[in-house]
Amino acid sequence: MIIDSAAVILCHQNKKNEMTKIFIINGGQKFGHSGGKFNETITNATVDFFSQLPDFEVQTTNINEAYDPKAEVAKYVWADVVIYHTPIWWFQVPHAFKEYIDVVFTEGHNHGIYHSDGRKSDNPARNYGTGGMLHGRKYMVTSSWNAPKEAFTLPGEFFMETSVDDGVLFGFHRMNAFTGMERIDGLHFHDVEKNADIINDLKRYNEHLTETFLNTEVYESLSNCNS
Repeated sequence: MIIDSAAVILCHQNKKNEMTKIFIINGGQKFGHSGGKFNETITNATVDFFSQLPDFEVQTTNINEAYDPKAEVAKYVWADVVIYHTPIWWFQVPHAFKEYIDVVFTEGHNHGIYHSDGRKSDNPARNYGTGGMLHGRKYMVTSSWNAPKEAFTLPGEFFMETSVDDGVLFGFHRMNAFTGMERIDGLHFHDVEKNADIINDLKRYNEHLTETFLNTEVYESLSNCNS
């Protein structure tokens, strides 16, 4: 399920006097020729955006730094919205980010992230993927690419007219659905190695955050989503 930030009520409960809790994950690994600077910049922009607003509370994780799996699980349970920032390396998330997911989600088994795959022994063919424990939470993902956006949209180009979300990130989205979280539309940054345009990328991203989180109807529905 994709959440339409302009029109759809995101949560059933709304307590206007309480903070909306945002958990921001920087998955931009420092490795080889990559210094992780683009995703660090986008992550910092996210932190700055929410830190200036009185109705939002923020926690962060940088996958390059040491982390306690139990504390990371607690951040997922705490959050109303999880925001992931990741580059795409060889059509997957970086290996340190994948390790983070493996370690933290395993720690979260029966501790807040999922309790099972959702199936019952009397009908094992049905209801796979319904054992998540993060229902009521939302998530958003940004990704950064060397590939230009036209590689996904033009006939005959590499990705065969398949979008980022329906292609390379399809499994990532289903992973989050497995936990019970629902998707808010994210943003994808293209051609960041050969034709980077940080100023316009940041402008576009801040506009996206404003529309997604400060639209009155959407903001009120986001408040205390996991209550």
